[in-house]
Amino acid sequence: MRRFASARWYQEPVTSDGMAVEQRDDTGSRGLVEQRGIEYIPESERRGTVRHLGAMWSGVILNVLTVVYGTLMIALGLNWWQAVLAVLIGNLTWVFTGVVSIAGPAAGTTTFGVSRLVYGHHGVRPIAFFNWIMMLGYEVLDLVLGVLAASALLRMAGVEVSTAIQVTLVIGLSVIQAVLPLLGHAAITKALSALAIPCAVIFLIMAWLVAGKVHLGDQQPGSLAMFFGAIAVTASSGALGWAPTAADYSRYLPRTVSKVRLATTVALAGGIPQVLLMFLGIAIAVAMPSATDPVSGLSTVFPTWLVVIYLLMVVVQMLGLNAVDLYSSGVTLQIVGLRVQRWQAVLVDSVICAIVGLSVVLSGSFYQFVNNFLLFMIVWFAPWVGVFTADLVRRRVIYPVGADEAPVVSLWSVPALTAQFLGMLASVLCINTTVFVGPLASMMDGADLSVIVGIVVGAAVYMALSAGTKPAGTTPAGTKTAVTQSDIATN
Repeated sequence: MRRFASARWYQEPVTSDGMAVEQRDDTGSRGLVEQRGIEYIPESERRGTVRHLGAMWSGVILNVLTVVYGTLMIALGLNWWQAVLAVLIGNLTWVFTGVVSIAGPAAGTTTFGVSRLVYGHHGVRPIAFFNWIMMLGYEVLDLVLGVLAASALLRMAGVEVSTAIQVTLVIGLSVIQAVLPLLGHAAITKALSALAIPCAVIFLIMAWLVAGKVHLGDQQPGSLAMFFGAIAVTASSGALGWAPTAADYSRYLPRTVSKVRLATTVALAGGIPQVLLMFLGIAIAVAMPSATDPVSGLSTVFPTWLVVIYLLMVVVQMLGLNAVDLYSSGVTLQIVGLRVQRWQAVLVDSVICAIVGLSVVLSGSFYQFVNNFLLFMIVWFAPWVGVFTADLVRRRVIYPVGADEAPVVSLWSVPALTAQFLGMLASVLCINTTVFVGPLASMMDGADLSVIVGIVVGAAVYMALSAGTKPAGTTPAGTKTAVTQSDIATN
């Protein structure tokens, strides 16, 4: 296998002409704009805490899009108890997001910076490209939902929402949503943490008001295929969808942080709010089954004053949520090989998001876009979760320090890439969407097992092909490791 030792496994920030940028502190010398991209975060700059990280994840999940995913359970054809069970099972995958978070403090770089050690310097690029596509898709979802909420507010004020106004809203929100990710990690963490409590209060009021309007009754249960599809949507809409960004934020925690505490905090801080808000979405869908988008029909369930507050909250939440997506997609573009600084990548993403978002808004097919997007994303990130987690276990969370050393890293990791390919193939064979049904899913009456099959095949193939070898960067001559054996034993 070809190997190289001249380039670091992480990447120095560069300008558009390829010149290295001087490393700066957390905010950089350009005012409040963070200059850090995918390069190693020195221990002296890691001022984060597990508590603040947990608050950030709760702020991320406490948004109306999570409620939308709950309504989608009913839209898929399930009755209320099937929907509740699918939500509980699907959200168990938050364990994976917690585990991926462990790599951040140990390695000191982003999730896909770490993935270079797993897939190889060049091998990680197509995987990172898939992650960028996924982040872009989530950005579009958030932007469209923000536009729908703003449009609803205008209609309540007596304004006729024309195509020109919709275009203006898309452009305006696209510009505003780029502010936080341009400022960087610290600004995003503070903003989302601040949103958590007020948003939770609004959702509690909504739950209290909708409780008396929900009549469960004897609803016709959905098929087994619908049930497995709902589990897949739940997993991809939450934990598995966020797993590729987990280390992007945990990398600002000290190397000595307790791994168990970190993984548990992330899993619970994200999982519990997601379960509760999806339950609220199920209740709303049962109370008003005629709803065709996440902001329609609310006036039939809630008083006008609450609807106004709710819609304003949606706009603010979607802007905050897209800050996370734009930040992570920006650093992912650097891994793909785009030689730009992080802030430049954010601007590129914002423009593309606006173009795609406008097409979705004008088409009026929000639910169909959400369902197909979430299911097709499983094809790549379920195997990735399996491979990444298996590698983390193999190396016992030992990653090379990136500040001074240049550990030997493969250009292409055959075991990881083979496992990724076979995992994706297995997911495709087991997927069930409105536009494509895999042959194995057809044989099982439409049951969608793409999530579990993708994870298991990816992890199993990687472990089998890697047997007898040492993970890249764990024992290169003359290099240190970010976590020692004693650290593992005590943390």
